[in-house]
Amino acid sequence: MESPGSVPARPLSYEGVWRFTAPALEVSVPQARHAVRDLIRRQGVPVHDELLQGLLLIVSELVTNSVRHAALLSPEVAVEVAIGPEWIRVAVEDNHPYRPKALETDYAQTGGRGLLLVREVTREAGGTCDVEHTATGGKIIWVALPLATAGAHGLVQP
Repeated sequence: MESPGSVPARPLSYEGVWRFTAPALEVSVPQARHAVRDLIRRQGVPVHDELLQGLLLIVSELVTNSVRHAALLSPEVAVEVAIGPEWIRVAVEDNHPYRPKALETDYAQTGGRGLLLVREVTREAGGTCDVEHTATGGKIIWVALPLATAGAHGLVQP
């Protein structure tokens, strides 16, 4: 409860939720990555370059997985970016019911390690990730990462 005369807390200028969709095509992977990068810069989010690069890698991997494995049942992929005062969350949604699991590393395979990479980048950044089912039978794979403090070095400037 606020005391008389106090100023109510307002969200920081970079906070918000943004959602966009793209066709489940290979060309959408770099487009999604660039859209997330441009959004973070435009909003002036206080994020270290290393964290930004990790986040963009995660976006690329998650959208690639949807394009490669869900396109038959999901002609569109949705990307949502939610930014709070201390965290950033990116979610990729498709209409395929398969709930992927990070596979054991098999160095003889040339692919299949995208979710392992997502989990490792997330863990190193001190974040969390999970997969949830949607009400329509699809899935959302999301990653939440902590933001850097405003006084930290190496922050990406808008």
